This record gives sequence, C-alpha cells and structure tokens, in this order.
Amino acid sequence: MNTLIRLLKKRWIISTILVLIAMGVMIRLGIWQLERLEARRAFNNRVLEQVNQPMLLITGQEMYPDLSHMEYRQVSVTGEYDHEHQVALRNQHWGNQWGVHLVTPLRIKDSDQSILVDRGWIPSEEYLSGDWSKFDEPGLVHVSGVIRASQSKADFGSRSDPAPEPGMSAQKSWNFINITALQEQSPYQLLGAYIQQAPDSAWKGIPYRTQPDIEITEGPHMGYAIQWFSFAAVLGIGYIFYLRNQRKPKTNNAASKDRFNLPAAGEEIGR
Repeated sequence: MNTLIRLLKKRWIISTILVLIAMGVMIRLGIWQLERLEARRAFNNRVLEQVNQPMLLITGQEMYPDLSHMEYRQVSVTGEYDHEHQVALRNQHWGNQWGVHLVTPLRIKDSDQSILVDRGWIPSEEYLSGDWSKFDEPGLVHVSGVIRASQSKADFGSRSDPAPEPGMSAQKSWNFINITALQEQSPYQLLGAYIQQAPDSAWKGIPYRTQPDIEITEGPHMGYAIQWFSFAAVLGIGYIFYLRNQRKPKTNNAASKDRFNLPAAGEEIGR
C-alpha cells in the first residue's frame, strides 16, 4: 500500500510515467517479434506447400493468371526467347564478382502469352558493353526452374524502379523484376510471375543459372520476444523494489543515532 501511495505522489509521477512508457515499448517490441514469427511460419508453410507440389507444366492450351500465388513451385515450359526485349537485373553477384542477371521474355509454344525467365548471371564487363547477343539462345528451348513472384520495391529501404513513360525508349536495366512495370514496355501479354531458371548439367556456359536460397526456419524471433518481455518485467519489478527501498536510509540513520546516543542539534555532549 505504501508503495502504491508513493507511486501517486507528485515527485514520483514523472519517473513512473517514464518507466511505464519504457515497459510499453518493450512489450510492443516483443509483440512485434511474435508477429514476425507468425509471418515467418506462414511463409514457411506456403513455401513447403509449393515445393511439395508436382512440377507445373505450362503449355499453350491453358491460361495461368494466378502464378504469383505459386511462388517456389517447380515449373517447366517450352518456347522461344525474345532477346530484343530482354532486360538486365542489376546488382547481382556470382561469388565475389559483380554483375547482372539477364531476364528474357519467353514466347510460350502454341500460345500468344509470354513469361519472363531469369536466365542467370553475366559479369559486369559484359553487361556494361551493351552487347548481350553472345548470350542469346535461339530456337525452341525447354526451360525448367521455379516460379518467382513479381517485386516492385525492396523489403527494406526506398529503392525502386521508375515506371516507363509512354513514348520513351524501353528501360534496359532494372533493380527488380516488376512485371506490372515491364508489361508497359512489352509488345505482348506477360504472365503474372517469372521463372528463375534452374542449373542444368548440360549447360556449361554463361549465363550462370542460380536458384533461390530458401531458409525454412523460424529464425530468432521467439528468443527476441522472450528477451523484450523479460526486460519489461525486470524493469517493472525493479522499479517497485526501488521505491520500497527509498525509506531504508532514513530508518537506518535514526537507528544509528539511537544506538550511539547522539545528541540533537544544539545540545552539548555530556561527559
């Protein structure tokens, strides 16, 4: 009861408010980590569901409007590349080497639809030369890989690509494979996702094929949440003990005076 009364006293109101705010922030950070954990679990379930699906065969006889909901599912398609409208995906690495990925529209066999294919990595000097024709793959090709969703901005930060303007020349270099924006400079209909082409033992040259590095874990979010909740509990309990201990020094001083028979102020010490 004394501790509660002290919390309500004017001299302790500000410090109490600050402690409550700090505890609230810590609790919110803990809840945020739990929310991230749930999002991670949902991502893991979605990826595992698609990875365990049989390979999807894209043909000219069917329409596939919802490919973006099938990200990470294995896919196979046959068609011809349109190298004239291919673009480069910037800031890609192969080991310690900087370069780009070539992203090329594939006209699906027996169809008026096309799908973008990330054909893999080429070194920076080849990209900067402006002539990518040596990497062309003419004729009918069979592509296997995984479905990847369109991306318009970074997960963190403000980096993005400008939208193509009517009448302007096609933009050849992109930060993201943004299918909605790329559709603006495409002469034909693109499917709503793209393919990241898988490595093939029969393919020895450049572009170097890659696959997404998928980590199916829950990450450190639960541990971080427990830490933030623990910090909040320690702060709250510690503050209460701090208030309760504020009277102890005064009590100890009075006891010391009684123990040694110290005179009050103004009195002489008797012999």
